[in-house]
This record gives sequence, structure tokens and C-alpha cells, in this order.
Amino acid sequence: MANNEKKGRKAKRKQDAEEWLVQYGDYLYRYALFRLGNDEIARDIVQETLIAAWKAKKQFRGDSSVRTWLVGILKHKITDHVRKQIRERNLMNHLESDPTSDFFDSNGQWLQPIQEWEGNPERLYNDQQFLKALHSCVAKLPEHHRLVFSLRELNGEDTDHICKTCGITPTNLHVIMHRARLALRRCLETSWFGGIKE
Repeated sequence: MANNEKKGRKAKRKQDAEEWLVQYGDYLYRYALFRLGNDEIARDIVQETLIAAWKAKKQFRGDSSVRTWLVGILKHKITDHVRKQIRERNLMNHLESDPTSDFFDSNGQWLQPIQEWEGNPERLYNDQQFLKALHSCVAKLPEHHRLVFSLRELNGEDTDHICKTCGITPTNLHVIMHRARLALRRCLETSWFGGIKE
């Protein structure tokens, strides 16, 4: 009898994992892809998330929705991945290849005046074509800029957490964020605000 109960619980957990994949797999994949910019890594991270959730199923108390719980696990997996990447290479070695250096002259002045963007930000956020252009621009950021930007702006991590995860100082964080935002602005001016909407 006890053996049958054990088999039943195991089958239920397997069924739960399969249901999660069907119900939330696409959402988790898009979430990971947008933050990591790499299809293969995003798939691996989602797979790791579902395995971790399946193993921790007994600890899930139902205080939140299953999707919120899975996203929480996914965020931790993304952070772990970023931390591992940064350990494997020195982030600051790449700062010399600053993608925004052509914005300024030798005196630090803007080469071209900043154009004012028009339109409603809320409407843009709900525009699927704009989100596609934004995603494309984020993916074009240098890897270290994309990782730091994603942790800050997409995951909503605080300065202390990002600095600890990436092994950088708050000053480095602000420099990287400034450069990432400038690069995104330039990309969006070309691919969206300049009228070229893919």
C-alpha cells in the first residue's frame, strides 16, 4: 500500500512538471531570452528552473501563483548564470571598448545634439513592434553591458546586489548603466524613432 502511495506521489510530481512546461514554458523562455540574449542559454536556464522547481515542489506553500514561484526560481538561476560568467572573465577588461565613445568629441561634448523623443511611453511599452526593436537593441549591447543592464532594469536588482554579483563598484555600475543607456538610445533612434520599424 505504501509503495502504491509513493508511486502515486511520484507520478503526480511528474505530471506537475509536465503541466508547468506546457502552461509556463513559453513565458519563462521569453523572460530568460530577453534578459540573457542567447537562445541556447535561455533554454538551458528554463530547463534548470523546471528541474529545481520539481525538486522543491514540497516546499511550495501556495502563497503565490505557480507562475510567480517559477519566475522567482528563474531569476535566481539567471543571477547564478551571470555570476558564473563574470567569475570566468574579468568584466572590467572590456570597458576600454566603450561602444558610446563616438557620441562625444575629445572634450566630452556631444557630437550631435540630443533629439527629443515624442510619443507616449506607456503606449510604446504596449506596442509589440517597439518591444521587438527594444529587445533587438538590448541584444546588441556588449555582453557585460547587457548583463548589468538586465540585472538593473529588467530584473529590478538593487545596486548592492548587482555590485556583489558582478564584482564591480557602485561607480563602475553607474558608468556601465550610463553607457548602456546611451547605446540603447542610439540604437532606438536608428531602428525605431528614425522611422525604420522592422
